[in-house]
Amino acid sequence: MASPCGVASMAWPPPMPWSCRFLHRILLSSSRSQNTHRGRCLFAFPCRLFSLSSRTLPSNALAALSCGGARSSRDPYLETPTFRDLCRGKVPEHILQRAEEIGYTQPTNVQCLSLPLLLSGRDCVLHAQTGSGKTLAYLLAVFSAIDFTRSSVQALIVVPSRELGIQVTKVVRMLTAKPVGFEMIHTCTVMALLDGGMLKRHKSWLKAEPPQVVVATVGSLCQMIEKNILKLEAMKILVIDEVDFMFHSSKQVYPLRKLLGLYSTIDTRQTVLASASIPQHNRFLHDCVQQKWTKNDVVHIHVNPVEPMPSQLHHKFVICKKKERLSILQYLLKCDTPKSGIIFVSEQSEKLKKLGHPPPTTLVLDFLQTSYEGDLEVFLLDDDMNINARASSFSEIREKEYLLVSTDISSRGFDLPQTTHIYNFDLPRSAIDYLHRAGRTGRDPFSENVCSVTSLITQEERFVLQRFENELMFTCEELFLEPVTT
Repeated sequence: MASPCGVASMAWPPPMPWSCRFLHRILLSSSRSQNTHRGRCLFAFPCRLFSLSSRTLPSNALAALSCGGARSSRDPYLETPTFRDLCRGKVPEHILQRAEEIGYTQPTNVQCLSLPLLLSGRDCVLHAQTGSGKTLAYLLAVFSAIDFTRSSVQALIVVPSRELGIQVTKVVRMLTAKPVGFEMIHTCTVMALLDGGMLKRHKSWLKAEPPQVVVATVGSLCQMIEKNILKLEAMKILVIDEVDFMFHSSKQVYPLRKLLGLYSTIDTRQTVLASASIPQHNRFLHDCVQQKWTKNDVVHIHVNPVEPMPSQLHHKFVICKKKERLSILQYLLKCDTPKSGIIFVSEQSEKLKKLGHPPPTTLVLDFLQTSYEGDLEVFLLDDDMNINARASSFSEIREKEYLLVSTDISSRGFDLPQTTHIYNFDLPRSAIDYLHRAGRTGRDPFSENVCSVTSLITQEERFVLQRFENELMFTCEELFLEPVTT
């Protein structure tokens, strides 16, 4: 079928609920009023998959999608929808009321685009920048898919780290708490099956009364599946969060492939893959279909701003020698007086581990504990930390203002709105990693705090940072400091 934009596309699946009609009318009206390349919003791919991108939508469509944009008194479908408009008849009433109590009323761009498709049961790849609302979008799809009265594992949310799992579990439990007036209704139970957890207790729970929703790290999950303790026969929806990170992790990619292709099949489940960054996404979509990780008609929902980096951030760099970085970091902390901050340090190489060298994070932590004169408490979060120590650090920084020394484990999915400053003690390995690190700050939309990302680099690393600037379309300001003696 030819789309109104003049591009071959698949037909919009009938029947069309209110929310789908809303989106469809936007696409139709936009393409009629602007018959240009920017109006090409539905793309045909082999195997019937297509892509929907906010960047390719014309400006009048984006205005209507951006919650507070263009409205028409003559056409109700172009009015800005609420969560109730998008979810009516799909998501249980007590979940919607609870979401409103928490403060979720107006959907973000990615939620406007994705919810009509997610709630219709389509496989989706959610591709939008950090803090855009992907988690809430896929959780509403989960609540739409499961039967709250049935005791079986019906939804599986897989995350790359224990800390992100704790965060997602907290949001699920918040949304499923019974609101006033719904004390007698069935609500779902959620299990956090995370690395380092008490698997014996989970074993008993799964045998006695399986939860409807499981949030899991892939290692612990596969362990329970292979021991035939966790059964996926009743699973209706599978969500993989931070999917690009997991596919590029040597520890997680093999069990993840088994989960997607061996332990369950696309015929019996809806699959949702989410991330802020999916390099070579057309190739990734092709692989999803060819490897049967998703159905053939998977939808790529790409909310891609003109500038992928959050616009309110101030990017800076200091050129210095490696041995000067600790002193310069101390000086920057004194000048910036961050409300809370994260200092990103590279992971230790396997070679240095075998030689018995202390991790770089420990060296930075020890320096700050003896030399930092500010009011913030200093914490450490490292991949190689004991699970209990990691849990303790993560729990404490959520409750207070902090200065966190961390590897890239903190760069994915962490929602710490009080973070105002990011310091790259070591430059990240790629532009994608820079994007995720920077995404840990500027997450409070109502804050007036100035948020910044500062990188400590050598003269030789300047061209690497320039490459990141070009790829992510941001500008970095050089800071000139007085000579620092060490």
